Amino acid sequence: MARKGRFPVHSVSRCVVKIERGFAIWCGLLLISFLLASNYIGARERHRGSQTYACAESRPQSMCSAANTCGSSSEPCRIDVKRKGSSLASATPNIPGIKENAIFCVKVGTKVTWESSSKNTGFVIDFGPASPFDTPGAIMGGADRPISVVAKRPGCFKYSTGACTSGTIYGMCGSGENEVVVTSGSN
Repeated sequence: MARKGRFPVHSVSRCVVKIERGFAIWCGLLLISFLLASNYIGARERHRGSQTYACAESRPQSMCSAANTCGSSSEPCRIDVKRKGSSLASATPNIPGIKENAIFCVKVGTKVTWESSSKNTGFVIDFGPASPFDTPGAIMGGADRPISVVAKRPGCFKYSTGACTSGTIYGMCGSGENEVVVTSGSN
């Protein structure tokens, strides 16, 4: 029989085993969380590295064809800006069969209308200091406020797309990076 104030040996060893088991479970959960996070970050970086940027090419205008040229002197180019998921935004020109966020081309003098077919969605299109349009600053509009601008300067331009949906709490806005090539001639 154990003395008063002392724990029997089997109680102490049971306590140690429980502590070790709990510690092992927590370490396992921490390891799984770390592996999932590193796998997600690695996949995201691989996806980012696989993207090709037209503006990094020596002649980005050579990427333009009838299949990715939007609008004309008589027909405006319409770009549909939407929020996708909880953190992404897309810009899709009205070219049959083109994917969202794909590079597209317009000719100098083409009217470009930025709009959103998504209800309660506002957007910001920012070309930074170099813009193909004569508008100062960012282009801001929404589902009920399409914005039209005219392409003025030829070249390859990167722009950021931001789309926000009112009435949502988590993940209210999304963003994306896109490119447009403005051509001056028949190419």
